[in-house]
Amino acid sequence: MEATPIKLAQLLDRFEEPETLKMAKMGRELKAQGADIIDLSLGEPDFDTPQHIKEAAIKAINDNWSHYPPVAGFPDLRAAVCTKLQRDNQLSYQPENIVISTGAKQSLANAIMSLVNEGDEVLIPTPYWVTYSELVKISGGKVVAIKTTATQQFKITPEQLAKAITEKTKIFLFSSPCNPSGAVYSYEELEALVAVFEKNPQVFIIADEIYEYINYVGRHESIAQFASIKDRVILINGLSKGFAMTGWRLGYMAADAAIAKACEKIQGQFTSGANAMTQKAAVTALTGNLQPTKDMTKSFLERKNRVMELMADIPGITCPEPEGAFYIFPDMHFYFGKKKGDHIINNASDLCMYLLHEAHVSSVMGDAFGEPSCVRFSFANNIEKIEEGWKRIKKALAQLQ
Repeated sequence: MEATPIKLAQLLDRFEEPETLKMAKMGRELKAQGADIIDLSLGEPDFDTPQHIKEAAIKAINDNWSHYPPVAGFPDLRAAVCTKLQRDNQLSYQPENIVISTGAKQSLANAIMSLVNEGDEVLIPTPYWVTYSELVKISGGKVVAIKTTATQQFKITPEQLAKAITEKTKIFLFSSPCNPSGAVYSYEELEALVAVFEKNPQVFIIADEIYEYINYVGRHESIAQFASIKDRVILINGLSKGFAMTGWRLGYMAADAAIAKACEKIQGQFTSGANAMTQKAAVTALTGNLQPTKDMTKSFLERKNRVMELMADIPGITCPEPEGAFYIFPDMHFYFGKKKGDHIINNASDLCMYLLHEAHVSSVMGDAFGEPSCVRFSFANNIEKIEEGWKRIKKALAQLQ
């Protein structure tokens, strides 16, 4: 008897698997087959978690913090987030405004699901992190991508924002520092956007600040500092990038108490509280010594400078210099239409596959971030691997005719 096809939920047709994870998976598969793959695709610091944070987690285990935590997080951690926001950002929040989640991705999902109804529009300037658009689609919202360009440093202008807002607009979603472009919004640039939001009180702002500490241009500026719109701002942050704690899975949000309560309700049905030992370690991370984070950022700056030097030696590539995060996002369309043997480069996806198989370097096509002419390369790898990776890229691109 022929098996009956499994009918999966139509929800799965709304969104795609993250291209970042897909490319990393393909790289691992080739590596398992014996290929010497240099990974410039995944957004993960190649540093170990600082020792004082690890010791706090070990202490939490020995102190038997092994039971269900509160859904919104332990009180001391929610207070620690408030302390961090006051210390680093001069922002005043109370524990009732804070929700601790299993990674910043869950914090984003909670926020979007708590606000978006079917058909609501969510404005997202390109390029954007791959998950933003898919979370909106899962929630039944409509993604309105606002195209920015390299000449404007991949930052949205107030004029573009004002033009994009309609009566259906519910959320403006952005990151600073930005994944994938590395763009960082200044105080003046945020102030200009805030003037538009002040005229549109129906619009909420989700600000992803996960790369806050990896900033090469000075003090991080948060859009929540503007009192006129603070009650509509949902700050998203976490430990993965700034503390090299990707596998610990802890994110947090700061928002109006009503939004925080709604997110707590949603999270209560999905995962409940985040890992208890991680939460205890997070108190130490957020309130303790930031020198390891500063040292890591210094290393990223050195790598960024080296990558810009290496890339400048390759013809046909244009790229604004990143001001934060650990990616470059060059325009590669110069190579579209070229080929080598059976490898025909029609688009960024073809180019990434060519580099993976020809140069054994993994990257991520810009389509995933809303910019089909670009490719994202990470420099969250050691200098030796970065230099070898770009040597291979240069050689492979030179072979395209």
